Amino acid sequence: MDGFQTPKPKRPKLDYPHGDTIPGLGETIAVAPGIEWVSMPLPFSLKFINLWLIDDGDGWTIVDTGMPLKETRDAWNRLLDARVTPNKPLKRVLVTHMHPDHVGCAGWLCYKYGAELWMSRLEYITCRMLVSDTGREAPRTGIDFYRRAGWDDAQIDNYKERFGGFGRGVSQMPDAFERLSDGDTFRMGGQNWEVITGNGHSPEHSCLYCPDLNVLISGDQLLPRISSNVSVHPTEPNANPLLDWMASCERLLERLPPDVLVLPAHNEPFRGAHERLRHLIDGHETALSRLHGRLQKGPLMVTDTFTTLFGRAIKPDEVGMATGEAIAHLNCMIHRGDVTSAVGEDGIARYRLV
Repeated sequence: MDGFQTPKPKRPKLDYPHGDTIPGLGETIAVAPGIEWVSMPLPFSLKFINLWLIDDGDGWTIVDTGMPLKETRDAWNRLLDARVTPNKPLKRVLVTHMHPDHVGCAGWLCYKYGAELWMSRLEYITCRMLVSDTGREAPRTGIDFYRRAGWDDAQIDNYKERFGGFGRGVSQMPDAFERLSDGDTFRMGGQNWEVITGNGHSPEHSCLYCPDLNVLISGDQLLPRISSNVSVHPTEPNANPLLDWMASCERLLERLPPDVLVLPAHNEPFRGAHERLRHLIDGHETALSRLHGRLQKGPLMVTDTFTTLFGRAIKPDEVGMATGEAIAHLNCMIHRGDVTSAVGEDGIARYRLV
């Protein structure tokens, strides 16, 4: 099998009901009965995140929150001051998962408006755990993890400097939450909603599906134009999140109708969920095939795989995510029995075909 000759799966043609229009800061676009689309800025390559403001009849619900930036808080104040009243409060803040662009303003909103926080248990606990790293020195296990991946001294120093930064992107978390679990149903906006959890991008990501509206709030579990990062982290170096991710895509294929309107966290709302899910699965299988072909030429360090997996050079600020995703692919191949690894005297792991 020559992975370099494996063609990329053809990108499916999706339907975007709103084209490439996005809401302005502090504005909304109605996307379904009772559901308003909110867009907030992000300070990195993804320039904005989609959030959802839902009319709950006797109150309001927010799904995902943005980062605790001044312009984001100001925009939320403008939006909510025009809607929230003593007779129609902000009842709850639902968070799909624990990444700062989704959970960052959750604590601030909950404390300011007296709202409940709803999350899955693993996402809540993981978020609290990562926030607790603020102010700590980088642990030896993390340094060794990236040394094994082939990082140089400058990259290790950058990791040490940045370690514990998660907490700076998250406002103080509430001390209690309402648990979301796979298969749960609840009322929101006068409709029944079902929780469908996914894994791989984060520990226990909650998607929210409304059969009556035929709408899925997908968070980062299903995006139309980009593929969510699926990474191995120093806390669980032998994990197999890529298998978890592909299995989650298969579950969504089983549980969603083909014409569901997907409200994603990034890019624009779209239809074509089945085609996109199959494309995501096939894309990772193609990457595994390319990596297999590259390994036929000899052993590789993790950092040697970047061009093969991503088709381009990796920028310095992308090395962390690229490393995590490369190890996810290599670990998947180890779990399938195709690859083995050994750490040399230099402390670097090298991977080879079995």
